[in-house]
Amino acid sequence: MIIGRLTGTIAAIGTDHVLIDVNGVGYVAQAGTRLLAKVTVGEQATLHIETKVTENSITLYAFATDDERAWFVHLQDVHGVAGKAANAILDAISPAELMDAIALGDIATVQRAKGVGKKLAERITGELAGKPPPMGRFASAFKADPSASAGAAMSETAALNSGARGDAVSALINLGYAHSDAARAVASAARTTDSEDASALIKAALKELAV
Repeated sequence: MIIGRLTGTIAAIGTDHVLIDVNGVGYVAQAGTRLLAKVTVGEQATLHIETKVTENSITLYAFATDDERAWFVHLQDVHGVAGKAANAILDAISPAELMDAIALGDIATVQRAKGVGKKLAERITGELAGKPPPMGRFASAFKADPSASAGAAMSETAALNSGARGDAVSALINLGYAHSDAARAVASAARTTDSEDASALIKAALKELAV
């Protein structure tokens, strides 16, 4: 059985892992510093889990949001990116920042991650450019529940794709631009334009595409 999510009491926190007690059963999961900084021993928590099964072991990786878990998997589609590197990237860069970095070919942002050099950063932005971002297992369920807690809120990736920025990208694609070009132009435009105004984003993005 693949574990996708655990809700229980944080029993212990290590340097790179967390122990969560679920009805008397303790699960040890690998975790990055971003998650470890958010949890406290003795408190209830919900962890989003990616289960890795090999011939010799079963390893659980824990994340604060399903968005981060989905990006953890997505990053490993890139040749040379294993679990350790993917975790390091998500420790240094939020999913929203990562999405923009890929769209803009911004390798400097990706290189903020510990152990990620220029060549690997170029491979990540190059291989993932133009590919649809991961939406996570539970994106639709959380999107439909406006009262959901922070741990279950609409993902950053889903928010970027469903709001004004998503509308702007769709409009540019309808005008005949490739998804990768549209995403890059809108990401660039969002840095200097009201990201909640689709019309303004489209105008600014068209200027980017005309350059």
